[in-house]
This record gives sequence, structure tokens and C-alpha cells, in this order.
Amino acid sequence: MKIALLGYGKMGHVIERIALERGHEIVLQKTSQNSFDGLNNADVAIDFSLPSVAVENIKTAIEHGIPVISGTTGWLEQYPEMVKLCEAKNGSFLYGSNFSLGVNLFFELNVYLAKMMAKFKEYNVSMEEIHHTQKLDKPSGTAITLANTIIKHSDKKNWAIENPTPSDVFIDVKREENVPGTHCVLYTSEVDYIKIEHVAHNREGFALGAVVAAEWILGKKGIFSMKDVLALK
Repeated sequence: MKIALLGYGKMGHVIERIALERGHEIVLQKTSQNSFDGLNNADVAIDFSLPSVAVENIKTAIEHGIPVISGTTGWLEQYPEMVKLCEAKNGSFLYGSNFSLGVNLFFELNVYLAKMMAKFKEYNVSMEEIHHTQKLDKPSGTAITLANTIIKHSDKKNWAIENPTPSDVFIDVKREENVPGTHCVLYTSEVDYIKIEHVAHNREGFALGAVVAAEWILGKKGIFSMKDVLALK
């Protein structure tokens, strides 16, 4: 499989190493210093870039008929636009706020717990999200996914990272050195608390998941998520 890396930062380098170990070829390492030359030679594109360029990367891949996997967060207000473009071009697009197998299992656990806790009003739900200091968006896309699931299955209306109201899911966002990613969901009452937590030890899980998603999407048309890749639907 020939892969175009749209974004060649720390994650891009890890993805490249894992892809090469799995027998794939890298035909483009896109940065701000070069063009999309080589994209047409790719079987699939993997976008781990910046919020400011993610839409351009995804749009360019779709318009060139290249299936695209995107793990960049912080641009999702334009997600519906990318979905419409992909459908219009009969393309292939998979966005994931997190490609880690463990996190996607954590997503499913969060759904189950949110549904179960909805009737126990004595518990208030909150979240904590910790990432490395280089992460630009806050809260993380993973935290937003978790919060939106809780909102869907509870009487909460929104999420907030400061000055929360009783109808908000409060997300305590922290940025610390050398933290790949920690996410915690906490249900607290006057007598006890229930906590589920996912802690990433490194970037390997995210990178492997992205490569596996790229392998999976070949030959498929449509809009997908990691639930499709992992058969969690």
C-alpha cells in the first residue's frame, strides 16, 4: 500500500515507522514546506496535521480520488462540509478523534456507563483531560467525543472547560510535559464516586490504529469511523 502522509510531525514520523514495518510505502511526506506532488501515486492519505490545514488536506485528497484517514482535531465545525464533498465525489473518508484501540473500547464503555447512570440523579458527571503542552486544541477531540456521548444520554445540555453551569459537563483540561493523553470520566455523589479512565503510555497506539484504518478503507466508498474498522457497530 502506498501512503501519503499529510502532516509530518511527531505523529507522522511514528505512523511512517509503523507503516514501513507493516510493509507499506510512503510516497509523500507533506509539510508546510512542500506541495502535494506525489499524492496521485498514493493508495490512501493519512492526515495528522494542524487544525489550520486539515480541511485543505482532506479536501485535496478527496478531490484527487484518494481515500483519506484524518486524526487531526480542532477543525470539526467544517466536518459536515467534508462529508458533503466526499459524498459528491463518491469518495472515502474516515475521521477519528482517537485511533487507539483502547480509546475506542473506552468510548463504548462510556456509552454503557452514561446510559446506566442517567437515572441516578444523585451523581454529577465531570471529566478530566490531560495532554502534552504541544497540543493546540482544548479540550481534545477525544474529550469532546466522550462529553457529547454523556450529553446524548443524560439531562446535560453542553460541555464547558470553565465556569460550568449545572447543565454542563465540566471538562478539567490540563497541559503537562510528556503526557500522550489521559481521559477520565467521573460520577460523584455525596457518598462515593465512580471513575473510568484511559491512560495512553505513548503515541504507538494512535499511529497503529491510523495505519490499520488505512488498510481497512481500501476498496470502500463512504463515510466511516473507527467503529466500522473495529466492527463495534
